[in-house]
Amino acid sequence: MKIDELAQVIAADIPEGAYVNLGIGQPTSIARYLKPDSGVVLHTENGMLGMGEVVPAEEADVDLTNAGKQPVAELPGAAYFHHADSFAMMRGGHLDVCVMGAFQVSADGDLANWHTGAPDAIPAVGGAMDLAVGAKEVWVMMTLFTRTGAPKLVPACTYPLTGKACVTRVYTDVATFLITPGGVRVRETHGLTVEELATRLDVPLLAP
Repeated sequence: MKIDELAQVIAADIPEGAYVNLGIGQPTSIARYLKPDSGVVLHTENGMLGMGEVVPAEEADVDLTNAGKQPVAELPGAAYFHHADSFAMMRGGHLDVCVMGAFQVSADGDLANWHTGAPDAIPAVGGAMDLAVGAKEVWVMMTLFTRTGAPKLVPACTYPLTGKACVTRVYTDVATFLITPGGVRVRETHGLTVEELATRLDVPLLAP
């Protein structure tokens, strides 16, 4: 499944009227597929509510960017505020859903998405830790396997953690997983069967 197709799946799952933060990278594409009448309000940690989708350079307002410094549209009723107020919203449990990318997600819902631990890697410290502990639902959007074929859904994270037991859903290019108290449940697959997934993952899978 391509990124845009996956973004449509996630957009359709976001509850109407939810306050949502979309992380940098793949999750930003979700904004493009939210229905105008959904009532979903997008938050960005650099101080904006009512953010629209990423816009092309010729339509850009240099003062309107998302957390990844991409130019974005503002929707009617958009509001702006101090960075500290934005983080208070995140830490105070006022966001219904955040969707982030990840290097790894564990079977228990642990999230690793800020650093691989490699000596030459550049850590990406931002609002992810605040979102991981503050949002009511934490969803991950990622490819299921690395370029070398290693799974990113793992029994336990080997990279530095962003948050513990915070992820509730994992959307990937080949399957969508629900992280439940009873284990990792496959909600649906895209091109692979549950049996094929089981042979490539070290995580026990519960059938849909």
